[in-house]
Amino acid sequence: MTHEASLPEHATGAPPDRTRVVALDVLRGFALCGILVANIQLIANADTAAVTPPMGGAQAWLGLPVFSLLFGIGFSLLSDSAADRAPRPRLVLLRRLLALLAIGLVHMLLWRGDILTVYAVVGLLVLLPSTWLPRWAVAGLAAVLVPTALVGAGGGPLLIAGLFLSGSALARYGMVQRIDRSVRGPALLGLVFAAGEALALWAQADAQVSPGTAQPPTLAFLLTGLLLTGVYVCALLVLLGTPLRPVLRAVFDPLGRMALTNYLTATVLVLATAHVLGLRFASLAEVLLGSGAVLAAQWVFSTLWLRRFRQGPVEWLWRWATWGRRPRPRTV
Repeated sequence: MTHEASLPEHATGAPPDRTRVVALDVLRGFALCGILVANIQLIANADTAAVTPPMGGAQAWLGLPVFSLLFGIGFSLLSDSAADRAPRPRLVLLRRLLALLAIGLVHMLLWRGDILTVYAVVGLLVLLPSTWLPRWAVAGLAAVLVPTALVGAGGGPLLIAGLFLSGSALARYGMVQRIDRSVRGPALLGLVFAAGEALALWAQADAQVSPGTAQPPTLAFLLTGLLLTGVYVCALLVLLGTPLRPVLRAVFDPLGRMALTNYLTATVLVLATAHVLGLRFASLAEVLLGSGAVLAAQWVFSTLWLRRFRQGPVEWLWRWATWGRRPRPRTV
């Protein structure tokens, strides 16, 4: 969930961070909000169907695809950094994924719906081997896996793999360096996504009224959600090119820079709230209020922490495991 440095390595400790791409941190913080809204009921109810999701589960698409894309981007940035600094760069990548798997397994002791273990396994099976492939092959595989996952109407690990490779291809083609400087590109792409979303909604509505069809096809639902996510992401990137940039950065950047720490602590906070107050977040109002309270607490903590340190505590541990040596204190 983070990206690594590209500056010269210190004599001791892990390499310092590269100049951060603000748009990536803002997107990561935005995605974190969507993930919490999607998960808060499941966490509070021990992943059971004790309550019906008030938004039909569609809110999951506000976060998971964005996180998956960003994970692929971060992995490729780390791969470039490791190639410049480490004699065995793929060992660095392997340690990164194994450490994430360990973190995810510990998190599963609290909540079995953890996504980090899936990310780690898919990363080991797909992202790590992709480092031996040319970038055109990575882009081609992504172009095959994403529609295949949608047509298969399952999404899941196959869709995550496709999004991982999509993010990796974007990084390897140098698109990440332009993301903070471009408004026209995201605007045009957003219009394409919006047009596709309109067509998908029309197809979904037509299927709903067709004789003998009780529910819309899963493909239509997945495609609609994925396109809607694209619209949100492009809109956010466009807004980052306007005078609203300082506001968006103030709101989402602290959450995004400590996304891993915040993802894990959200589980602790939601479980504590559920056990102490008995809340089950059975209504939309409870979901939004509960998520807002958790995110507000995390925002305050992240903002205060980042005034002194450059990365969150779990990010620091993950970095230590990745590079195989203890990083220096990351004071600002």
